[in-house]
Amino acid sequence: MAEYEAPALSAAQMREVDRLMVEELGVDLLQMMENAGRSLALLAKHMLGGDVTDRSVVVLAGRGGNGGGGLAAARHLHNWGAWVQALCSHPPEEYTGAAASQLAILQKMGAALSWAEEGWELPPCDLVIDAIIGYGLRQEPQGKARDLIALANSSLAPVLSLDTPSGLDVTSGHLYWPHVVAAATCTLALPKTGLLLEPGRAACGDLYLADIGVPSELYAQVGLEAPPLFGLSPILRLRVEDGRAVIAGAI
Repeated sequence: MAEYEAPALSAAQMREVDRLMVEELGVDLLQMMENAGRSLALLAKHMLGGDVTDRSVVVLAGRGGNGGGGLAAARHLHNWGAWVQALCSHPPEEYTGAAASQLAILQKMGAALSWAEEGWELPPCDLVIDAIIGYGLRQEPQGKARDLIALANSSLAPVLSLDTPSGLDVTSGHLYWPHVVAAATCTLALPKTGLLLEPGRAACGDLYLADIGVPSELYAQVGLEAPPLFGLSPILRLRVEDGRAVIAGAI
Protein backbone atom coordinates (compact mmCIF):
# COMPACT_ATOMS: atom_id res chain seq x y z
CA MET A 1 0.00 0.00 0.00
CA ALA A 2 1.31 3.43 -0.92
CA GLU A 3 1.75 5.63 2.14
CA TYR A 4 0.38 9.14 2.18
CA GLU A 5 0.14 12.03 4.62
CA ALA A 6 -2.87 13.20 6.63
CA PRO A 7 -2.92 16.98 7.20
CA ALA A 8 -3.11 18.13 10.81
CA LEU A 9 -5.25 20.86 12.32
CA SER A 10 -5.37 22.99 15.45
CA ALA A 11 -8.04 23.07 18.15
CA ALA A 12 -9.43 26.31 16.66
CA GLN A 13 -9.71 24.70 13.23
CA MET A 14 -11.43 21.64 14.70
CA ARG A 15 -13.94 23.86 16.52
CA GLU A 16 -14.69 25.53 13.20
CA VAL A 17 -15.08 22.15 11.48
CA ASP A 18 -17.61 21.13 14.14
CA ARG A 19 -19.48 24.41 13.68
CA LEU A 20 -19.60 24.04 9.89
CA MET A 21 -20.81 20.46 10.17
CA VAL A 22 -23.73 21.56 12.35
CA GLU A 23 -24.62 24.95 10.89
CA GLU A 24 -23.91 24.45 7.18
CA LEU A 25 -24.40 20.72 6.62
CA GLY A 26 -26.98 20.00 9.30
CA VAL A 27 -25.00 17.12 10.80
CA ASP A 28 -25.73 17.42 14.49
CA LEU A 29 -23.32 16.73 17.34
CA LEU A 30 -25.16 13.55 18.31
CA GLN A 31 -24.49 12.07 14.86
CA MET A 32 -20.79 12.91 15.03
CA MET A 33 -20.61 11.63 18.61
CA GLU A 34 -22.20 8.36 17.54
CA ASN A 35 -19.64 7.97 14.74
CA ALA A 36 -16.82 8.71 17.18
CA GLY A 37 -18.14 6.25 19.75
CA ARG A 38 -18.53 3.41 17.28
CA SER A 39 -15.01 3.96 15.92
CA LEU A 40 -13.64 4.02 19.47
CA ALA A 41 -15.45 0.78 20.28
CA LEU A 42 -14.09 -0.87 17.13
CA LEU A 43 -10.55 0.15 18.04
CA ALA A 44 -11.08 -1.17 21.59
CA LYS A 45 -12.24 -4.45 20.05
CA HIS A 46 -9.08 -4.53 17.93
CA MET A 47 -6.89 -3.91 21.00
CA LEU A 48 -8.64 -6.77 22.81
CA GLY A 49 -7.79 -9.24 20.08
CA GLY A 50 -10.92 -8.94 17.95
CA ASP A 51 -13.46 -10.34 20.42
CA VAL A 52 -14.80 -8.38 23.40
CA THR A 53 -17.12 -11.10 24.69
CA ASP A 54 -16.80 -11.22 28.49
CA ARG A 55 -13.84 -8.82 28.43
CA SER A 56 -13.83 -6.10 31.09
CA VAL A 57 -13.72 -2.44 30.00
CA VAL A 58 -13.88 0.68 32.17
CA VAL A 59 -14.88 3.92 30.45
CA LEU A 60 -13.90 7.17 32.21
CA ALA A 61 -16.30 9.79 30.86
CA GLY A 62 -16.31 13.54 31.30
CA ARG A 63 -19.48 15.57 30.82
CA GLY A 64 -18.55 17.19 27.49
CA GLY A 65 -18.46 15.95 23.93
CA ASN A 66 -15.46 13.72 24.57
CA GLY A 67 -17.29 12.02 27.42
CA GLY A 68 -20.35 11.57 25.24
CA GLY A 69 -18.25 9.75 22.65
CA GLY A 70 -16.92 7.49 25.39
CA LEU A 71 -20.45 6.73 26.58
CA ALA A 72 -21.49 5.86 23.02
CA ALA A 73 -18.52 3.47 22.84
CA ALA A 74 -19.58 1.96 26.17
CA ARG A 75 -23.00 1.20 24.71
CA HIS A 76 -21.57 -0.52 21.63
CA LEU A 77 -19.14 -2.59 23.70
CA HIS A 78 -21.95 -3.56 26.09
CA ASN A 79 -24.08 -4.64 23.13
CA TRP A 80 -21.18 -6.73 21.78
CA GLY A 81 -20.91 -8.70 25.01
CA ALA A 82 -18.21 -6.88 26.96
CA TRP A 83 -18.46 -6.26 30.70
CA VAL A 84 -18.51 -2.45 30.68
CA GLN A 85 -18.54 -0.03 33.58
CA ALA A 86 -18.79 3.69 32.86
CA LEU A 87 -17.44 6.00 35.55
CA CYS A 88 -18.84 9.49 35.01
CA SER A 89 -17.14 12.62 36.24
CA HIS A 90 -20.43 14.24 37.36
CA PRO A 91 -23.96 13.16 38.33
CA PRO A 92 -26.48 12.75 35.47
CA GLU A 93 -28.20 16.11 36.02
CA GLU A 94 -24.92 17.91 35.25
CA TYR A 95 -24.62 16.36 31.79
CA THR A 96 -26.13 18.40 28.95
CA GLY A 97 -26.77 18.18 25.23
CA ALA A 98 -25.61 15.19 23.22
CA ALA A 99 -23.56 13.79 26.12
CA ALA A 100 -26.68 13.78 28.31
CA SER A 101 -28.52 11.89 25.55
CA GLN A 102 -25.82 9.21 25.47
CA LEU A 103 -25.89 8.86 29.24
CA ALA A 104 -29.69 8.61 29.27
CA ILE A 105 -29.58 5.72 26.78
CA LEU A 106 -27.15 3.80 28.99
CA GLN A 107 -29.36 4.43 32.02
CA LYS A 108 -32.42 3.08 30.20
CA MET A 109 -30.41 0.00 29.17
CA GLY A 110 -29.48 -0.69 32.77
CA ALA A 111 -25.76 -0.46 31.96
CA ALA A 112 -23.26 -0.36 34.82
CA LEU A 113 -22.78 3.31 35.72
CA SER A 114 -21.08 4.99 38.65
CA TRP A 115 -20.14 8.53 39.63
CA ALA A 116 -16.70 9.78 40.55
CA GLU A 117 -16.42 10.02 44.31
CA GLU A 118 -13.52 10.33 46.70
CA GLY A 119 -12.01 6.94 47.43
CA TRP A 120 -13.22 5.28 44.21
CA GLU A 121 -10.64 2.84 42.87
CA LEU A 122 -10.23 1.47 39.39
CA PRO A 123 -11.46 -2.15 39.29
CA PRO A 124 -9.39 -4.84 37.56
CA CYS A 125 -10.11 -4.73 33.83
CA ASP A 126 -8.71 -5.55 30.41
CA LEU A 127 -8.89 -2.01 28.98
CA VAL A 128 -9.50 1.54 30.22
CA ILE A 129 -11.04 4.10 27.87
CA ASP A 130 -10.09 7.73 28.53
CA ALA A 131 -12.96 9.96 27.40
CA ILE A 132 -12.46 12.62 30.05
CA ILE A 133 -11.37 15.82 28.27
CA GLY A 134 -11.21 16.51 24.54
CA TYR A 135 -9.63 19.13 22.31
CA GLY A 136 -11.11 22.09 24.21
CA LEU A 137 -8.68 21.94 27.15
CA ARG A 138 -6.95 25.29 27.83
CA GLN A 139 -5.71 24.92 31.43
CA GLU A 140 -4.67 22.41 34.05
CA PRO A 141 -7.38 19.76 34.55
CA GLN A 142 -9.52 20.50 37.59
CA GLY A 143 -11.91 18.76 39.96
CA LYS A 144 -13.40 15.39 39.06
CA ALA A 145 -11.71 15.38 35.65
CA ARG A 146 -8.37 15.60 37.41
CA ASP A 147 -9.38 12.69 39.66
CA LEU A 148 -10.34 10.54 36.66
CA ILE A 149 -7.00 11.24 34.99
CA ALA A 150 -5.25 10.00 38.12
CA LEU A 151 -7.41 6.85 37.99
CA ALA A 152 -6.50 6.26 34.34
CA ASN A 153 -2.82 6.51 35.18
CA SER A 154 -3.24 4.03 38.04
CA SER A 155 -4.41 1.36 35.59
CA LEU A 156 -2.43 -1.82 35.04
CA ALA A 157 -4.48 -2.35 31.88
CA PRO A 158 -3.73 -0.39 28.69
CA VAL A 159 -5.46 2.97 28.25
CA LEU A 160 -7.15 3.96 24.99
CA SER A 161 -7.77 7.72 24.69
CA LEU A 162 -10.51 9.29 22.57
CA ASP A 163 -9.25 12.05 20.26
CA THR A 164 -6.43 13.04 22.62
CA PRO A 165 -5.00 11.89 25.93
CA SER A 166 -6.79 13.99 28.54
CA GLY A 167 -4.53 16.79 29.71
CA LEU A 168 -2.78 17.41 26.38
CA ASP A 169 -3.04 20.72 24.50
CA VAL A 170 -3.93 19.47 21.02
CA THR A 171 -2.53 22.54 19.26
CA SER A 172 0.89 22.95 20.91
CA GLY A 173 1.61 19.49 22.28
CA HIS A 174 1.98 20.93 25.80
CA LEU A 175 1.21 18.46 28.56
CA TYR A 176 -0.73 19.88 31.47
CA TRP A 177 -0.52 18.24 34.87
CA PRO A 178 -1.94 15.73 35.35
CA HIS A 179 -2.33 14.12 31.95
CA VAL A 180 -3.15 10.65 30.71
CA VAL A 181 -0.35 8.50 29.32
CA ALA A 182 -2.13 6.31 26.78
CA ALA A 183 -1.21 3.04 25.12
CA ALA A 184 -3.19 4.20 22.06
CA THR A 185 -5.13 7.26 20.92
CA CYS A 186 -8.05 7.30 18.50
CA THR A 187 -8.08 10.82 17.11
CA LEU A 188 -11.04 12.01 15.05
CA ALA A 189 -11.50 13.48 11.56
CA LEU A 190 -7.89 14.66 11.16
CA PRO A 191 -4.86 14.42 13.45
CA LYS A 192 -4.36 17.39 15.73
CA THR A 193 -1.02 19.21 15.53
CA GLY A 194 -0.22 18.71 19.22
CA LEU A 195 -0.44 14.93 18.91
CA LEU A 196 2.46 15.02 16.46
CA LEU A 197 4.77 17.23 18.54
CA GLU A 198 6.77 16.47 21.66
CA PRO A 199 6.14 16.25 24.52
CA GLY A 200 2.53 15.47 23.63
CA ARG A 201 3.44 12.79 21.12
CA ALA A 202 4.96 10.63 23.86
CA ALA A 203 1.66 10.56 25.77
CA CYS A 204 -0.38 9.29 22.79
CA GLY A 205 1.00 5.78 22.37
CA ASP A 206 -0.03 4.16 19.09
CA LEU A 207 -1.92 6.71 17.02
CA TYR A 208 -5.06 5.97 14.99
CA LEU A 209 -7.34 8.19 12.91
CA ALA A 210 -11.11 7.61 12.75
CA ASP A 211 -13.71 8.86 10.28
CA ILE A 212 -16.61 10.83 11.80
CA GLY A 213 -18.17 11.84 8.49
CA VAL A 214 -16.51 15.17 7.68
CA PRO A 215 -16.42 15.65 3.87
CA SER A 216 -13.00 16.51 2.54
CA GLU A 217 -14.38 19.60 0.77
CA LEU A 218 -15.30 21.17 4.11
CA TYR A 219 -11.66 21.40 5.21
CA ALA A 220 -10.99 24.02 2.54
CA GLN A 221 -13.08 26.41 4.63
CA VAL A 222 -10.55 26.16 7.46
CA GLY A 223 -7.55 26.52 5.15
CA LEU A 224 -6.63 22.87 4.67
CA GLU A 225 -6.31 20.57 1.69
CA ALA A 226 -7.52 17.13 2.74
CA PRO A 227 -8.19 14.48 0.12
CA PRO A 228 -10.57 11.62 0.95
CA LEU A 229 -8.63 9.54 3.46
CA PHE A 230 -10.89 6.69 4.49
CA GLY A 231 -11.34 4.68 1.30
CA LEU A 232 -9.28 1.87 2.80
CA SER A 233 -10.96 1.76 6.20
CA PRO A 234 -12.84 4.03 8.63
CA ILE A 235 -9.97 3.58 11.11
CA LEU A 236 -6.39 4.12 9.98
CA ARG A 237 -3.02 3.59 11.64
CA LEU A 238 -0.75 6.64 11.72
CA ARG A 239 3.02 6.84 11.88
CA VAL A 240 4.55 10.14 12.96
CA GLU A 241 7.61 11.37 11.07
CA ASP A 242 9.13 14.80 11.75
CA GLY A 243 5.85 16.20 13.02
CA ARG A 244 3.85 14.77 10.11
CA ALA A 245 1.18 12.06 10.24
CA VAL A 246 1.70 9.32 7.66
CA ILE A 247 -1.10 6.84 7.03
CA ALA A 248 0.51 3.45 7.45
CA GLY A 249 -2.39 1.01 7.20
CA ALA A 250 -5.77 0.12 8.60
CA ILE A 251 -7.29 -2.03 11.31
